[in-house]
Order: sequence, then C-alpha cells, then structure tokens
Amino acid sequence: MHDRRQALRVGAGVLAFALAPISARAASTVRLTSVKYGTVSWLIETIRLYGLDKKNDLDLKVVEVANNQAGPVALLAGEADVIVTDWTWALRLRAKGNDLKFSPYSSALGSLLVPKDSSIKTLADLEGKRLGIAGTSIDKSWVLLRAYGMKLLGKDLEKISHPVYGAPPLITEEFRNGRLDACLNFWTYAARLTTEGARQLLTVDDIIKALDISPVPPLVGFVWSQKDVQANGVSVEPLLAAVSDANKLLATSDEAWERIKPLVKPVNDAEFAALREYFRSGVPGPWTKAETDSAGKLTQLLIDLGDSELVGDGTRFDPNLFHTHTG
Repeated sequence: MHDRRQALRVGAGVLAFALAPISARAASTVRLTSVKYGTVSWLIETIRLYGLDKKNDLDLKVVEVANNQAGPVALLAGEADVIVTDWTWALRLRAKGNDLKFSPYSSALGSLLVPKDSSIKTLADLEGKRLGIAGTSIDKSWVLLRAYGMKLLGKDLEKISHPVYGAPPLITEEFRNGRLDACLNFWTYAARLTTEGARQLLTVDDIIKALDISPVPPLVGFVWSQKDVQANGVSVEPLLAAVSDANKLLATSDEAWERIKPLVKPVNDAEFAALREYFRSGVPGPWTKAETDSAGKLTQLLIDLGDSELVGDGTRFDPNLFHTHTG
C-alpha cells in the first residue's frame, strides 16, 4: 500500500507539471541590446505591457547601448545575446568565421528628401547641390543611390553633387536650418521631416526596386551567434515569437501605440501618425527563398559597387545566414 501511495504521489506531480501554465516554468533568458527611445524600445515596451514575454516563456534582459554602432561591440564582447543590425554586417563577419544568424526586424527604409518648395524635382537636379547623407561615405543607402544615379544619369552623384556626411540628428538639423539642399536620411527622421513639410523625392525602397531587386529584402534584423547561444543555453525562438506578437499588435492597434507614446516622443499628433504608419509599413513578413535570392543579388551589387570597407575582403553571400523561424 505504501508503494502504491508513493507511486500515485509521483504520478500526480508529473501530471501537475505537464499541466502547469507555461509562465510557471523556467523562462528562457535573452539579453537584447536597445538604444533608449529607439524603435527597438517601442517593441520591448509593447512586449512588457501586454505580457508577451510571459506568454512566450521569455525572460527578456535589456542591454542599453548609446547608439546603433555599440550593438555589434556588445555582441562580439559577449555582453549581449542578440542585437539589431544590418545583415550586411553579419554577412561580413560570417565570412570571417563567425557563426552569425539573422532574422528580419524591419523593412522600413529611409528616403531622399528636399524642402517643400525646392526646385529639385528629379535626381538630375541634385547636380551642384549640397546633399546630406545620414552616415558615412559607405552607407548602404548612399551607395545604392549612387548606383541608381549611374544607371539613370550615367553620372556618379558623389562627383556631381556636394555630399555632406553626418549622424542622422545632425543631418536633420542642417536640413531644417536650410544648410542642405537635400538629405538622404533614416526612416524615423524622414517621417518627422515630412510632417514638417519636407517633400519625399525618392525612397530607398524605390531605389532598390529600380536596381532590379525584388522583392526588397528587409535589411535590418536580429543578429546572434549560433555557437554562443548554444554554448550559453540561450533560446532565441521565444524572443522572435514575442517580437512577432508585438508587431501584430502595433500593426493593428492604435491603443497599443497610445501606450508607448511617451517612448515615441512625437512633437505633435501628425508626427506621431507618420511614425506609426512608417513603422507599420516596415513590419516584415516571413523570410522566404525570394528574400534570400534578393539578398544575394543585393550583396553582389554592393560588392561590385563598394570596396573592402563596405563589404569586407573575402565577403561572399551565404544563404545560411538567414534564420527560419521554427515556432
């Protein structure tokens, strides 16, 4: 009788564990980098406000970094498990032996803007003009714009215009103050500037399509080291599942946006609406073979147009970089 009672107690314990809610089990801890008030922080706040971390068995630890350039440093130093960056950077590191993986975060891209009453109507009108570039001389959007200029005009915009390089906030202020005739800026700054009256001449999405790359693959995503997460017992899938849930909310619910408004920090309702719509337009779908093929074409284009600083010596396209969600 004693043995039978003991067996029943053990069996009941196993059944109770099997039936326990997921949130009661050990959650997977993932360290994710985020720039304060950046778009990743909007997703993180949504995940927490709606309990999407608990729903997906995720213990999310946020590693705050000063800027986007600090994310890769944190990943390579072992201070973060997952970062948000371009897959072109991950491809370059993968070619050097780093076992990196990529899952899309956003397909929202920047724009080429001119002042509302500018006489600039076409790309050809940029000749002789001061053109602000958010980033450096090897920023991918700028390299692609130059490629489009060569295809359309037979001229290199770097040589016929007067490019000015700088961080996105600096380029934005120079544009606002009339010291630039046009600017190529990231989507968050482009959204804010269009609500202030700036006119969109061309989007980076337009440029990539004009270079015969379709569908346009998301350039920005979550990147991690497969070897490191396995060695540390980290599962990335709960994070990707929580992000997917948060994106679905932000893509459809205005109420969800109202809850993160303090993080978005819009100056007015028009700017808030513009940022919300830009974000929604960039919510990625599943990464398919079509996106992988487009990424391969885009990689070859960047290799052909760029130099070793842009793509790295020995960089080659590796379709294994791109992660397929299994959840």
